[in-house]
Amino acid sequence: MKTIKTYVFVALTVITAALNAQKPISVTEDSIAFKSGKYPGVLVTIPEFNFENAQKHWIKDLQDGTKSKVITEDGEMTIFGANLKKVSPNPVNIYSKFINRDTILLLGVTVELGKDKYVERSNGENEVTEVKIYLRQFAKDEYVDFIKDELNAKNKDLKDLQNELESLQNKNLKIHKSIESNKTDISQAELNITTMSNEADKLTKDIIEQKNSISAMESGVSKDQKEGYIKDTEKLKNKLVKDIESSRNKINKMNAEIDQFEDDIVKNESDQQIMKDKIAKQEVVVQECSDKLAKVEAY
Repeated sequence: MKTIKTYVFVALTVITAALNAQKPISVTEDSIAFKSGKYPGVLVTIPEFNFENAQKHWIKDLQDGTKSKVITEDGEMTIFGANLKKVSPNPVNIYSKFINRDTILLLGVTVELGKDKYVERSNGENEVTEVKIYLRQFAKDEYVDFIKDELNAKNKDLKDLQNELESLQNKNLKIHKSIESNKTDISQAELNITTMSNEADKLTKDIIEQKNSISAMESGVSKDQKEGYIKDTEKLKNKLVKDIESSRNKINKMNAEIDQFEDDIVKNESDQQIMKDKIAKQEVVVQECSDKLAKVEAY
């Protein structure tokens, strides 16, 4: 069973790598079908693309260097008087259309040099070659733009993961500081309890001594004063006892918080490891995309 799972994992890895790898740009001479009929032209493939951007960039390229505007009708783009200096010193008419096949974008282009005279091998090989070079460069530019956008998105995903890891690390640091703060407060509270307990013991001893001495006193101002003193001393002692109990409760609460903090640290460190694994995988994805971009730019 383990062997089968290994084979499946390897197969999926190979398939994923193949899907993410750069794909070739194909430029071929072909008949391009328009509403008015089929005409000789050139067909180029754009392996990965943003359809809206490709259309926008193509129209901009066609209109570059001329006052003519592209006319678009039913997906077919026509421009009269376009400038393709490497193809012809004179203005040319260009008829084109995109064919979106989801996994690949085709651009079919027919260049009319003069009335019913098109760029095709029988009318001159150099013109055909120049149109192919022109379309290949356009396809490459669109492919590169797409991968750059893809790389930016993957880098953003990586940055988001790194920010999440940093947030977890900051939280971990904050938890450790909270533990140290609680431990410091507990130590201080224990010292205070010791001080208050010693003071309470002294007051208890004093109360006992005063009660013993008052029993032999006759009624009068002195006895009344001592009774008042004993009462005040008992109030002070009772307050110390309550303060001691309150401090012990606070210590118990802070110890419980420390226990929770320690559980939070365990979870936090587990979350950090998960995030580090995600980052490592995303770094591979980013590198693969970066390598892919470099290879396409070298086309």
